[in-house]
Amino acid sequence: MKVLAINGSARKDGNTAAMLRMALAEIEAAGIETEMLQLHGKDIRGCIACMKCWENKDGHCAVKKDMLNEIIDKMVAADGMILGSPTYFANVSTNIKSIIDRAGMVALANDAMLARKVGAAVVAVRRGGAIHVFNSINHFYFINQMVVPGSSYWNLGRGMEPGEVESDEEGVLTMQNLGKNMAWVMQKLNA
Repeated sequence: MKVLAINGSARKDGNTAAMLRMALAEIEAAGIETEMLQLHGKDIRGCIACMKCWENKDGHCAVKKDMLNEIIDKMVAADGMILGSPTYFANVSTNIKSIIDRAGMVALANDAMLARKVGAAVVAVRRGGAIHVFNSINHFYFINQMVVPGSSYWNLGRGMEPGEVESDEEGVLTMQNLGKNMAWVMQKLNA
């Protein structure tokens, strides 16, 4: 089994990455392979509504000028995924939004190809707006018929400067419990 974590932050090793690593450590401790893809410096374009994914049905987006199809291939190959995003004006980062829109359309157009995978959201926040980010990512999972594990709180951590979320005790515990719960769900589904 494998979990793909995608860090949608503009910061390569900021708070979102730190939180993803907290959850991934628990998943790895359960014997599940992990990979973290950082989107820092990447430009993933938004959906252009060409609807070619519904015509082509090849498991890929017709727009090939960025790395979205590589990400889709990694999502399909994984048994679980964690989308991580900072909170930008009470919403997901632009790269995560592009993945949600384009990978979501491709998945729906190709016989719900993400169905029954396990998905979790991880959200970094300075102060407010994180619940909308959390919901946006989970809506992507739900419409794709994915299984979403819970944690001991909503999957968010508070911090502004890189590494500051590591001082958020409840956030750290939430990430640890998320990783444990995700691993448990994956093991049960694959038993």
